[in-house]
Amino acid sequence: MNNIPSVTLGLVVVSRDCFLKSLARSRREALASECRKRKLPLYECPVLVENEHDTKQALDDLNGKCNALVVYLGNFGPETPETLLAQRFPGPTLYVAAAEEDNLIDGRGDAYCGLLNCSYNLGLRGIRAVIPETPVGTPDMLADVIARYIPVLRAAIGVRALKILSFGPRPQDFFACNAPIKQLYDLGVEVEENSELDLLLAYRKHEGDARIQDVAADMARELGEGNHYPELLPKLAQYELTLLDWAKEHRGMRDYVTFANKCWPAFPGAFGFEPCYVNSRLAAKGIPVACEVDLYGSLSEYILTCLTGDAVTLLDINNTVPRALYDEDIAGKYPYRADELFMGFHCGNTPLCKLRKGALCYQLIQNRLLENKGTPDITRGTLEGDLAASALTLFRLQGAADGSLRAYAAQGESLNVASRSFGGIGILAVPEMARFYRHDLIEHRFPHHTAVGFAHCGFEVFELLKYLGVPEISYNQPKTVRYPSENPFGGV
Repeated sequence: MNNIPSVTLGLVVVSRDCFLKSLARSRREALASECRKRKLPLYECPVLVENEHDTKQALDDLNGKCNALVVYLGNFGPETPETLLAQRFPGPTLYVAAAEEDNLIDGRGDAYCGLLNCSYNLGLRGIRAVIPETPVGTPDMLADVIARYIPVLRAAIGVRALKILSFGPRPQDFFACNAPIKQLYDLGVEVEENSELDLLLAYRKHEGDARIQDVAADMARELGEGNHYPELLPKLAQYELTLLDWAKEHRGMRDYVTFANKCWPAFPGAFGFEPCYVNSRLAAKGIPVACEVDLYGSLSEYILTCLTGDAVTLLDINNTVPRALYDEDIAGKYPYRADELFMGFHCGNTPLCKLRKGALCYQLIQNRLLENKGTPDITRGTLEGDLAASALTLFRLQGAADGSLRAYAAQGESLNVASRSFGGIGILAVPEMARFYRHDLIEHRFPHHTAVGFAHCGFEVFELLKYLGVPEISYNQPKTVRYPSENPFGGV
């Protein structure tokens, strides 16, 4: 994963001038020691911050040594200098505070009280910061907290340094993939929108590229027995090189890139193949490629990539599970009702490492539309197979047409059950999915695309969204919690 940040923490302790400096220093040293035991990437700033001059000195010392900051209230803390640290530091800042030890006379620090004032001052200044669910603790407790929040900090850094590259307008009848870009700019994300013709011209310029043979050979090795169209691989390799070179040449001032590309209906006729397999390979490298010019889908995928440090995918929340399939393969074997299941599908963009057994295939739906069900030619290029059994998190961050930002997260799993269908597809289970679908996804007008991370990371998603200032974060409510729009007298 060379398209996500590596986090290096800077640890700074703050101390109110009416408290003992030695207490704050000894607590910083103890916390740093616990972090090192856990092999956390940490730089311990030697400057103790009591006033604004110390703040400047600390920031000068931290410059170039770290990209995320941990401000530690070793005692009550000076609320102005400690909040100026977050205001002036270029990366995300996490605040934690010291729990008391045995000595409550000369060794009492009152950081429990001080963190309240710190939070108030952050609000006065309009500063975004990460305050953990458990922000006050002993050094060993806080080291565990900091370790858990590293993925959140990594995603925060990545979002601020991300450029989404897109090609082509969304397909007709896919208004659900609308992309009001002001909300992306509000998050710190850059967007570069291009024409499909730009992509086609760039692809043609890569004809005869000396690297094509090596990339095609790598594809053949990866596909193994699933390499059903070996003669297609040079074209796919040429396209992969086109996207990677475009990313390198167009990242501009940004460190990280993703794509949101139009993939049908004109694409296969112009390029001579479907782009899905290439999209899957880029996702495996940490460069998600969202289908149908879905800018927010691309961003959602990238966030999950940062949070999990692993390959992700984008799927349609697509179809229900037939009753016969449920009765034969799921009932009594898994603890889910039929209405807690659905099939997540896309043509073939899920990385091979997340499929039970993948193969290079053709797009059945496009074959009907573009080739009249004939022998596949231009509709070849999908990566098909059932999703491997895995824990998973569904996630979507969406800029709505009314200018608002909203998001959801839901944890579940992919079942080890054959789909009996085509495409990159899996049977996904989410507790209380039917209610979540009706009273959240439909009610809040989320589109059909969901980003899928192959781990349970709902906690990290929620903490990141709080830091980013997303005001509306939904999740699948348990049966005991009624949705606001849910009829209290029961459903039909």
